[in-house]
Amino acid sequence: MPRGWALPLALAALSGIGLGANPPPGLAEGLGLALLVALALRWRGAVAGVLVVAWMASAVLILQGGQLPSGLGGVDLMLEGRLESVVERGRVTRLGVSVERCQPLHSHRLPCRRLNRVRLNAYAPPPMMAGERWRFTVRLRPPGGLANPGAFDYRAWLWREGIQATGYVRQSPAPQRLAAATADPRQMALTLLDHQELPSRAGRWLAALTLGASERLSDGDWALLNASGTTHLMVISGLHVSLVAGVVLLLGRGVARLLTPGRWRLAVWPWWLAALGASGYALLAGLEPPALRALVMALVGLWVASGRHAPGPWQGWWLALAVVLLLDPLGAWRPGLWLSFAAVAMLILLWQGRPRPRGVRGWLWGLVRTQLMLAPAMAGAVLLAFDRLAPAAPLVNLIAVPLISSLLVPLGLLGWLLAPLPGVMAACWWLFARLTDGLARLLEAMVAWLPLWYPEPGQTLPVALSLLVLAMLWGVPGLDRRLRIVATLLLGLVPLLWQAPRLPPGEVEVRVHDVGQGLLVELRTRDYRLLYDTGPRFASGFTPLETLWPGAQAFDMVILSHDDNDHVGGVATLHALHDVERYLGPPAALPGEWVEPCQAGRQWRRDDVDFRLLWPPASARGLADNERSCVLEVTAGDHRLLLSGDLGREYELRLLNQVSGPVSVLLAGHHGSATSSGTALVNALVPLHLVYSVGRHNPFGHPAPEVVRRFRRAGACQWSTGLDGALTFRLGGRELVGPSAARAGIRPGVDCGQLALESP
Repeated sequence: MPRGWALPLALAALSGIGLGANPPPGLAEGLGLALLVALALRWRGAVAGVLVVAWMASAVLILQGGQLPSGLGGVDLMLEGRLESVVERGRVTRLGVSVERCQPLHSHRLPCRRLNRVRLNAYAPPPMMAGERWRFTVRLRPPGGLANPGAFDYRAWLWREGIQATGYVRQSPAPQRLAAATADPRQMALTLLDHQELPSRAGRWLAALTLGASERLSDGDWALLNASGTTHLMVISGLHVSLVAGVVLLLGRGVARLLTPGRWRLAVWPWWLAALGASGYALLAGLEPPALRALVMALVGLWVASGRHAPGPWQGWWLALAVVLLLDPLGAWRPGLWLSFAAVAMLILLWQGRPRPRGVRGWLWGLVRTQLMLAPAMAGAVLLAFDRLAPAAPLVNLIAVPLISSLLVPLGLLGWLLAPLPGVMAACWWLFARLTDGLARLLEAMVAWLPLWYPEPGQTLPVALSLLVLAMLWGVPGLDRRLRIVATLLLGLVPLLWQAPRLPPGEVEVRVHDVGQGLLVELRTRDYRLLYDTGPRFASGFTPLETLWPGAQAFDMVILSHDDNDHVGGVATLHALHDVERYLGPPAALPGEWVEPCQAGRQWRRDDVDFRLLWPPASARGLADNERSCVLEVTAGDHRLLLSGDLGREYELRLLNQVSGPVSVLLAGHHGSATSSGTALVNALVPLHLVYSVGRHNPFGHPAPEVVRRFRRAGACQWSTGLDGALTFRLGGRELVGPSAARAGIRPGVDCGQLALESP
């Protein structure tokens, strides 16, 4: 490879990915013109760069174009494909399917032949195994997910995993197996592992460490690894692939020294043998993106270390990045890729120009020094990527890194190599299980002492930048020690001095969370926090509420409007994970718990913000469930908010004796259903902003077209959580602030000074 090409190659790949993700007008024409100019001037480097940019842009555009068309959402499709993964989660089996054939059951529908990969939920399916070919009747929807600030972005995860649609398997007609699984060494190994008498956790960790089967790790495993900052050690990473390559290289060079004592240092074949060993290990792990990334980095690292016509460390770094992106364009959206390359860059920075350690003591000190200097850099990077920080990570990794790399991984792999000798294999894995149990206990103890920290939103950036600057201060050679010490002390004050701004008295922040087809509204004043409803609970048992806040939260009051699942489905999760001082609502919403009745006339004041219940009256006991919805009015200065649950049009009229317009923010009754938001209410309240809390592509057609038109005529600016994600308003100041939408940039709201379009 010509010198100096690695950096331009990586930049060309990144540029192509960026252009493909956000294609400007005339992209193809512009690239074609650039190519013609480069050819005319005979700039070979420019020609290669333009071709790389075009290749990467087209790859991303093809992936985007393969997503399920909206017109096929919710219709029956016949799908044939091979199962990539089969994961049981309670009542639901989650299937990853590589699509081989797809067609609508009705010929007048749009084609779906461009689908390559989908994710399905199957309820009580027949026995299935990864590698089998199946035919399903499915209902799909375009990739999407809930969008809430600071929460897991499921839509982004689907994109970077290359999943072009999600949905579920129809039970009628029943799924049909077309072909058994072909011979797959990884699946055979997992089957063998399932028949071993190992503790459950040891079996899961062995599968993840040696076979890359991270899908076998439980939610508890992930929580422990995240809290201790050791997630990178429990999946196939550069550390594990490099370890295999290093062991094979040492063995190969040892054999070469025996065979050719005078020329063993010049032998090339041990390096090739190490590359083959690393490749075989990555292939055994399924060559998923993390394993592929680790393999490329290990192979380039071997080339750099060999010194034979090899690039320098930084050239190798850029080359590895370019190759990874060329093989996996979606890797640019994977946080793990950037964390891995950031760690390697920091290692190069720490060791470049420094002498190699000598002796056992020197290597031990080198390991400790590297870990202590690497820890703040990786903590800052993780904080920026995931909004969390594991204080236990620096201390834990000092023990976990050598334990896993020197004992657990070698023992696990040795067990696989000695599988023909069941007794020896069992002995290796028995010791692996004992060490795993000890490591897990250590992680649990450290996490109990130094739990995972989730900073306030305003603290994330300054703390992360402080950690990164701290790492650079101690990692860059040549700086004066006194400067390093003084700067470290000053940086240590940042988390203490930087406090998130608090709401002033008289103001309230209102966030209508995106929980799909349901409702959950969070209200905050300076020192008071209230929830209105808790969102739905889905058939799989998943509740969106569990993804909204990290750690245990404290709520002064939770109002449950009525007893429908889409409003109170998250109560059990809320009660289990968080602390609630008081509940208001129907007693049936919390079996076995005391809930104060929600009744009209109750009012209270917190931080100069007034709260008042307008419905139901004491005489509402005989009414239907929806008609007994708790209606809450919040007044902050000149601004008012009204939340009416699922109250119907007949009983909305009775509210008009207690409330009149205009209101600043109105939550559309019953998710915008035609049974609510009658003409009298709309004309009386004249809302400035209207919010529909609905699921995207919901089967009920909410909001109803007549309701949308009714609010349009009233001049309301209309928003939808299904389209905009969570919406945040701030009431009580001189002007109403917001809304800010979690899906920024998609649209500016309907009738907010923009052209409004109606859907049939």
